[in-house]
Amino acid sequence: MNLEPVAAKIKEADAVLIGASNGLSITEGLHLFADNAAFQALFGDFRQKYGLRCILQGAAARWPSEEEKWAFWSRLIHHYCGTYQPTQVMKDLRAIVGGKDCFVLTSNGEGHFEMSGFDPEKIYEIEGNWLTMQCAAACHDTLYPTLELAETLVSAERDGRIPVELVPRCPRCGGPMCIHMVGENFLPDDDARMRLESFFSRYHGKKLLILELGIGWRNRLIKAPLMRLTAREPQATYVTINLGEVYIAPDIQEKSFGLDGPLSEVLSALRKACGV
Repeated sequence: MNLEPVAAKIKEADAVLIGASNGLSITEGLHLFADNAAFQALFGDFRQKYGLRCILQGAAARWPSEEEKWAFWSRLIHHYCGTYQPTQVMKDLRAIVGGKDCFVLTSNGEGHFEMSGFDPEKIYEIEGNWLTMQCAAACHDTLYPTLELAETLVSAERDGRIPVELVPRCPRCGGPMCIHMVGENFLPDDDARMRLESFFSRYHGKKLLILELGIGWRNRLIKAPLMRLTAREPQATYVTINLGEVYIAPDIQEKSFGLDGPLSEVLSALRKACGV
């Protein structure tokens, strides 16, 4: 795989737009859809009691009680956020971007971009994130942090439940709280969307490097818009990295690169090709 042409485009870019989805999370060891050893080690008791077969099922579950719901979420947040250290793949990505202006558009909700040193003001988590919560009824639009709360709850959990007195409640209506992830009454992050649109305006007509990580060809939320952006921006370059499934729309193939392989290996090689 000759990465020199890709490295040259990165070096000459005025800015980098990163698009990321499940493939990046899986590379970091977080597989939302898998009934694997990691899931069973973390949620084996919930698997046996409730029949859960993956993290996504737990995130979308209608729990019998708030005590059980928050036991699941606090355990998940503690494990994948509270103890998180930037992985090599994130370090390689940061090195590749370097000092260039960079914006991240992602459907991943675990907050790893911010925890790996990317500017939180230049991250749009389009489906929300685990590190904030909202009123489940959306009686108001304030978001509240969850990381410190999760650490408290996970320490207090007993037999898959947290004490009822620790269950978070909406400070306005007194009703339940929920993790700020897409679903019923989801509060969209309009501020982040506007910052992304401002980024687009700032680099309209300039050399924009669009770097897409671990996104399948059917993805309409991130991949399709990124390919449309590439098509309408005359100096944009589109680089998609995915294992076993690389798709580039016909109308942008001349200004695109498709790199088939594990993200960890491709990003490591690309970092070397960039000389960083």
